Amino acid sequence: MARVIGVDLPSNKRMEIALTYIYGIGRTSALKVCKDLGLDPGLKARDLTEEQITTLATHIQKEYT
Repeated sequence: MARVIGVDLPSNKRMEIALTYIYGIGRTSALKVCKDLGLDPGLKARDLTEEQITTLATHIQKEYT
């Protein structure tokens, strides 16, 4: 299970849905994050690499308060 900024992303959900579990990120913002990082919105959270998780956490902390 991927853990991003203190939130466990559900491993069986697509990234566009899994990111909405983070407070302040809705569906539109989740799609924007995926586009900015070059992630496939259809990618399951369990398929993220450690590097992608780190990049994702850094981007969210930088761009969203």
